[in-house]
Amino acid sequence: MKFIYRPEIDGLRAVAVFAVILYHAQITIESYQPFKGGFIGVDIFFVISGYLITSIILKELSKTGEFSFKYFYQRRIRRILPVLLTVMLASLPFAWFYLLPNSFMDFSKSILYSLGFSSNFYFHYSGQQYGAESGLLKPFLHTWSLSVEEQYYILFPVILLIIFKYFRKFLFQFLIIGFFISLLLADWGSRNHPSFNFYVLPTRGWELLAGSFISYFEFKLGRRGKNSALNHLMPVLGLILIMQSIIFFDDKMFHPSLYTLSPIIGVSLIIWFSSREEIITRILSSKSFVSIGLVSYSLYLWHFPIFAFARVKYTSLSNFDKIECVILAIILSFLSYFFIEKPARDAKIKFKTIFLIIIISAALLVTILHVQKKENSKYVIKSGNYGVDFNANQLIGKGQRQLVIFGDSHATHIMAYLKEISLDKNLSFYNVTHPACISLPTITNFYTLNENKAFRLRETCTYLYKNISEIIKSSSTEPLVVFYNTWFKHIIKNNSKIYNEDLKFNDDPVHNKKVMKIILDDIVELKRMSKANRKWILVGKNPGSYNYKFKGFLNCYNSNKSYLRQPYHEVDGCEKKGLKENGISYLNHKLFKETISSNYKNDFIYLDSYQLYCDDIHCNNFTKNNKLIYTDHHHFTFEGSKKIVQKILEYL
Repeated sequence: MKFIYRPEIDGLRAVAVFAVILYHAQITIESYQPFKGGFIGVDIFFVISGYLITSIILKELSKTGEFSFKYFYQRRIRRILPVLLTVMLASLPFAWFYLLPNSFMDFSKSILYSLGFSSNFYFHYSGQQYGAESGLLKPFLHTWSLSVEEQYYILFPVILLIIFKYFRKFLFQFLIIGFFISLLLADWGSRNHPSFNFYVLPTRGWELLAGSFISYFEFKLGRRGKNSALNHLMPVLGLILIMQSIIFFDDKMFHPSLYTLSPIIGVSLIIWFSSREEIITRILSSKSFVSIGLVSYSLYLWHFPIFAFARVKYTSLSNFDKIECVILAIILSFLSYFFIEKPARDAKIKFKTIFLIIIISAALLVTILHVQKKENSKYVIKSGNYGVDFNANQLIGKGQRQLVIFGDSHATHIMAYLKEISLDKNLSFYNVTHPACISLPTITNFYTLNENKAFRLRETCTYLYKNISEIIKSSSTEPLVVFYNTWFKHIIKNNSKIYNEDLKFNDDPVHNKKVMKIILDDIVELKRMSKANRKWILVGKNPGSYNYKFKGFLNCYNSNKSYLRQPYHEVDGCEKKGLKENGISYLNHKLFKETISSNYKNDFIYLDSYQLYCDDIHCNNFTKNNKLIYTDHHHFTFEGSKKIVQKILEYL
């Protein structure tokens, strides 16, 4: 089988990489995101890889009867590692300046796992849901797909060689069985283990094997599609299937699953039926598409760190900002293609030279990460101090002064300090908390339910809501209930996927007070159900950390003036009230406080966390003895939680 360069495949790569970039950019038009299914660009890459790798292997086996693993892996190393290491090294200074300690440690681990071809497992087991807002701030989240491909490069040639040598006449049967097992496993996994299903090779294998089918039939027949009518019709149909997936798919669908067959069939139709006379092939083979396709690997690598660091620094990006990021990624991808990729793949340069450069670069990268991790570890919150995994029905401590802590992860992060002081302060307490749970019926009922994880979250939040009443009723002494939640993070930023327009904050204070009343009425009802007489404490949203590591580059905006202050550390944090998102958050915090004071003062005590951690301009990142207050942008460290806990105890 003669292997011929096919420019339309590079054109398909261009479609794939731009689909992914537009998805990650989250460009919106009148609040509508037109490329919300762009993540299928990765699936397109998988089909192309399956086709090309299988073609390379079958070509060599048919020609020589043998397969050179050495030459195969040398080509993969030349192709993958030089640019990957370049992007990683270029990202280091930005990570140092922009990422808080916990985020930097996560950044370092993602790089190390990526170099070990296993970042897909790292992101799954670290609990990162792909498509979640938090993932947009992780510079190397996109390397999960490289790890899947690298694992495929390691395993598939060995399996194919064995089948070809010893079971050649059953090759198609092996491919078809592998395809359907992987597809059915993916469909089942998408409903029962969505995160694991998304990240791993066994449930992605069918997409790669779809490309292998095309290569196999091309190898057997010595040609691709020959029917003129089909050659003109099928690529058009294929492109329609791809485009409808990009436009109409979204993060809430089961993926990969049987639904994903649509774009996979679309890619396969284009690869098999493309011909020079056909319009889709001519478009994909055009200079503009091929040019982007040639740099698609570099472009894929560059775009995500650029967006991640931009979002970390500026919090929110306009469409214009996002377009600027895309342009920067394209410029860098062309530079790295011509100055890194092409030279690394040039056969005139000995592999030993390339490999030595890779080893030196990797060693430099690991050394720098080690030094920086050591520096950051001074401030990183220890996992055991973030929160204690208590059973909600279990009373912690034996003191007579009882607390019930109810809320999301911002309630959880005060647990370790509470446990430490419980004996000395004669305390006992219940932990009725779970990350991301606002745990009120009006809010919880609007959690997205078409993902298994989201459904479990709703069940957990509902359980906590019901559980708190039973705890209070069964307590020997009426405990003080502390309701601690990131109200405005849940609602303003739509993390809980609330689609009820009545529950969306906006710039109208009157409307926002209405939203607050809905929330507060829910808590009053919960208090009534619990037959609680004493006032409950409602803790306001944490001020939030703004990165002290920006050093001299940090501008803190308030009343059209810039402030830079150095009270306890080289440069302290500050509250950027001028930015729209944080400005709305801060203003609604004030409205929430006023709503409680005017309408619910007989039921609640409002604990103002802004007043505890901020003055009129600044919000501190460090305590007076130089201890870091935040572990990330909004969760307290062990030291940071002390002030809020001490204030709570004044009401006990």
